[in-house]
Amino acid sequence: MLGTNDFVAAHFARSREVLDRAARDAGLIATIQTIAETITQALRDGGKILIAGNGGSAADAQHIAGEFLSRLNFDRNPLPAVALTTDTSVLTAIGNDYGFEKIFERQVCGLGRSGDVLIAISTSGRSSNVLAALQAARKIGITTIGFTGGGERAISTHCDHCLAAPSNETPLIQQIHIVAAHAICGLVEKNLFPTAAVPAVR
Repeated sequence: MLGTNDFVAAHFARSREVLDRAARDAGLIATIQTIAETITQALRDGGKILIAGNGGSAADAQHIAGEFLSRLNFDRNPLPAVALTTDTSVLTAIGNDYGFEKIFERQVCGLGRSGDVLIAISTSGRSSNVLAALQAARKIGITTIGFTGGGERAISTHCDHCLAAPSNETPLIQQIHIVAAHAICGLVEKNLFPTAAVPAVR
């Protein structure tokens, strides 16, 4: 049985290994660039970003929305992004009236418009409420982006672009998701505000 120090060291080693693997994955890098370009164009055309996920992925949805609405690397105008995970009255009303699997779908139908982008986060790739949101988004004409883990996952069939972290371990998948999200937001900032790139201090 691993001691505490060995456990921590092993976790960091796995984390470093999956980050290295992601950094060497040309397909993953290309997907990140494509997602950034897709979001950039949607924002230029007057669209917004909707973001959904459960548990740790809900926290990531809120984190990502904050980076777009506030700032990441430098001061610039806010970018419209909505985490569909934050309004407890809406979530509990929909969950109570229609079921938990509808909590994101109904918000997508009410808030989303053709030309928007939905970022749907599911480490397992099979979260029923996330899949329902993706299906609803496609019917409306919203571009669908998935964040998930490696291997065959149901979410990929519902996405225009799918970012698959090269791991089957939930905490490591989540680490790749937030690193990738920061890269995407950084590229979007750079694309939309090329003359404002002065590093921000927090």
